[in-house]
Amino acid sequence: MPERSDALKKAQQKYMEKFSVARVRMERDRYERVQAHAEARGESVNGFINRAISETMERDSGAPAAAEEG
Repeated sequence: MPERSDALKKAQQKYMEKFSVARVRMERDRYERVQAHAEARGESVNGFINRAISETMERDSGAPAAAEEG
């Protein structure tokens, strides 16, 4: 596989600076259930977790949550 160009590396680094990383620990069987649930709905695990957080925050506050991709 060819090495990525400096421009591509720089662009990717700039893109990734927009994000923070939150690690979630769960037992393997629970993760597998979350993964299967997300895949059944055409989502990534990350996308599902972000959607679940947004929907819960919206429900908890009574205010509409912004749609987030993930």
